[in-house]
Amino acid sequence: MPSTNDVRERIQLTLDQYFRLEAELKHLERDRFRVCIFGSARMRPDDPVYQTVLETARMLAELGIDVVTGGGPGLMEAANRGLKEAQNDGAVSYGLTIELPRSQELANRHLDIKSEHKRFSSRLDEFMRLSHAVIVAPGGIGTLLELTFVWQLIQVGMVERRPVVLLGRRFWEGLVTWMREQMLDNRLVSPGDFDWIHSVDTPDEALQYVQPELERFCRAQGAKPDNAARAAVAHRILEEMTRRRARIADPGVVNVPHSS
Repeated sequence: MPSTNDVRERIQLTLDQYFRLEAELKHLERDRFRVCIFGSARMRPDDPVYQTVLETARMLAELGIDVVTGGGPGLMEAANRGLKEAQNDGAVSYGLTIELPRSQELANRHLDIKSEHKRFSSRLDEFMRLSHAVIVAPGGIGTLLELTFVWQLIQVGMVERRPVVLLGRRFWEGLVTWMREQMLDNRLVSPGDFDWIHSVDTPDEALQYVQPELERFCRAQGAKPDNAARAAVAHRILEEMTRRRARIADPGVVNVPHSS
């Protein structure tokens, strides 16, 4: 029977291999501009917020921007669906789905690439690895987790700075006001921590913060090569990372099926 230290060493070895694969995948995916859209899984198509997210994603796709979501229902579906309705073959729809212990969150049907996760931690890391800008629509605890995660990583310099756009001023203004009145006034955060947070109400306003980032990205990239071979390699690495995530979640797993 393996000891606790044996299992810890196996987990650390798997993590080290995973991080190397993650760095390799980031390098392969470096020439695509992606916006991550967070939001509630509970909102339905008849909700005005759903329609706002749908239109925002459609406008992003028309600019050739990829959209990354949690891959589930509600506002995640709205974002992935909006990209597809733009009918721009140059834009890719990502979904980072997650296995939940007490409920089943089915993947929506508007995904080009699906990356499956067993833990929120690996899912959040992949959101950050993929995205160049973040749009946060109204949501619950999960959406708040995603917002504070990206905010924290930007604050401490663990990811590159990027615009974080809060979609829906009325929904988010209470939180931001509380943070300024309590955290900022008590010197628990710095005034500069709010520099990359932007509140908007419409898709047009959201794009005003995303488009300058896209232009900077394109200037840095220069001419784009044909990436078919690179995409195929990235897909194989993504499958291997999915298997390694499963091993981290359950070190006793020997054979883990490929992600779909």
